[in-house]
Amino acid sequence: MNWAFLQGLLSGVNKYSTAFGRIWLSVVFIFRVLVFVVAAEKVWSDEQSNFKCNTLQPGCLNVCYDEFFPVLHTRLWALQLIFVTCPSLLVVLHVAYRMDREHKHTLKYGEGCTHLYADANKKRGGLWWTYLLSLVFKVAVDAVFIFLVWYIYKVKFFPLLVVCDESPCPPNVHCYISRPTEKRIFTIFMVVTSFICILLTLCEIVYLVGKRCFECLSKNRRRHPFTMPTFPASKDHKHFESEELKVANHSAVEASAPVCSTAVTKI
Repeated sequence: MNWAFLQGLLSGVNKYSTAFGRIWLSVVFIFRVLVFVVAAEKVWSDEQSNFKCNTLQPGCLNVCYDEFFPVLHTRLWALQLIFVTCPSLLVVLHVAYRMDREHKHTLKYGEGCTHLYADANKKRGGLWWTYLLSLVFKVAVDAVFIFLVWYIYKVKFFPLLVVCDESPCPPNVHCYISRPTEKRIFTIFMVVTSFICILLTLCEIVYLVGKRCFECLSKNRRRHPFTMPTFPASKDHKHFESEELKVANHSAVEASAPVCSTAVTKI
C-alpha cells in the first residue's frame, strides 16, 4: 500500500476542511496511519508462523488458525483506512472540477465575464453536499468496521489460550497466540481511535448543518424584516383617549389663567 499517496491526499484535503475536519485528519494520520505503519504491521508479521497447537494432526493448525483469525487485523485496518479516506478524494476531485469549469468559462467569455462561482474552493452549492455526504460516509465506514471487529472476533479477543474443536483436529486442542497482550492493546487502541474519529465527524456534521441553518435564517430576516403589527383602535379606546385629551386641555387652561390675590380683614 502506498502510504505516501495517502499522506498527500490527507494533506491536500486539509485546506477544504473545517476545524473539526483538521482535527480528524490529524487523528487519522498520526494515531491511525503512523501507528499502523510503524508498529501494528510488525506486531502481526509473524502471526501464522508463531501460532502453535499441541497436536501434530495434519491440517489441524491451519483449520484452527482460520477459525480464530478469519481476517488478519492489519488487512482489516488497511481496508478501513482506504475506505475512510476515499470521501476526501471525492471532495478534492469536486473542487478540481469546479476550478476547471471556471477556467474554461473564463477562456470562453474573457476575464471580465461573470464568474460561475464566487469562490470555487468555498463549500457552497453542490460542494457543500459533497462534503456533507463524505462525512456521513466516513461515519458509516468506521461504524461498520468496528462492528466487523466485534462480529468476527467477539469474545475471542486474543486470549492467552484458545481451544479448538474443528475437524480434523482431536477434541480440545490447545493453541497459543504469539504476543497476545500486545495485540490486544493495539486492537483496543485502534478501536478507540475509530470511536474518536466518529465523534469528531458527527461534531463536524452538526457544525455544518447548524451554520447553514443560521445563514438561511439570517438571509430570510434581511429579506423580510420583522415589523410590529398595528391594530385598529376600538370605540371605547377612542372615547377614553378623548376624555384624557379634555382633562389635559382643562388643566392647561387653569394653569394659564391669572391668579388674583385678596386681602383678608378681621372684623
